[in-house]
Amino acid sequence: MSAAITATGLGKRYRQRWALRECTLEIPEGRVAGLVGPNGAGKTTLLHLATGLLEPTTGTVGVFGLDPRIDAKALPLIGFVGQEVPLYRNFTVEDMLSFGRHLNPAWDDQLARSRLDRLDIPLGDRVGELSGGQRGQLALALALAKRPRVLLLDEPLASLDPLARREFLQTLMESVAEGDMTVLLSSHLVTDLERVCDYLIVLARGHTQVVGEIDQLLRTHKVLTGLPKDMAAVGGVASVVQETTTERQTMALVRTDGPVLDPGLTQESVGLEDLVLAYLGQPAATALPQPRFTPLKVEVSR
Repeated sequence: MSAAITATGLGKRYRQRWALRECTLEIPEGRVAGLVGPNGAGKTTLLHLATGLLEPTTGTVGVFGLDPRIDAKALPLIGFVGQEVPLYRNFTVEDMLSFGRHLNPAWDDQLARSRLDRLDIPLGDRVGELSGGQRGQLALALALAKRPRVLLLDEPLASLDPLARREFLQTLMESVAEGDMTVLLSSHLVTDLERVCDYLIVLARGHTQVVGEIDQLLRTHKVLTGLPKDMAAVGGVASVVQETTTERQTMALVRTDGPVLDPGLTQESVGLEDLVLAYLGQPAATALPQPRFTPLKVEVSR
């Protein structure tokens, strides 16, 4: 399986502050990846680097092996919805469709119109008159009508009410099911990510902390409870992510590399939200695979 997005030693510095540093990851083609991290972790910076809106200070980032900043062939492959849903508020919905049609050679007008019709978003209404949920759906429809192979979404759910979030995610999943699109979705709402994502990236303090398939991550992490002991020394434990010890017991969330056979320990599975919070609470802990680096193919249009 080829990589849709690859970053190798990627970093972005603003004066003396690193917004992203030594970020290395691969997102396989066809995945729906959740991007999680606290404010200031570098999520928006990573997305802007992947779209070519920013130039890396160090390292490289590629979309299907192409550098989005300098290779014009990469741009039609990428759809992007920014955190502020940047739409022209004085335009009508129809105007926005016309705008998208003129800018994108692979534009699918029927797809955009059918989605907006199903969501009861009138084509004659001005963008500024739409609700937050409607603007979010319009932005998603515009991005999908571009027919991208990679869709990047920067906190699109943050300002939506629960019903609008559900409708947005439903539209997204229908689109993923219709083709081979790869999605990278940034959000603080881990419960929503759990519903739609099969791949996880956790950023902490500008570094990649966790990368991998969600099912695999959940299988290889356990909560162990037993009499006070050094959990790192238990057979089958690769690393201790988070640990609490009292006089009577030790409880630890651990990453395993095999079966834990200690009969004195009880084992429980871990949910995605607990796993994410445990790693974010321990920024030095990591769960990173060894990525297969894909050289960038630089084809500058003339």
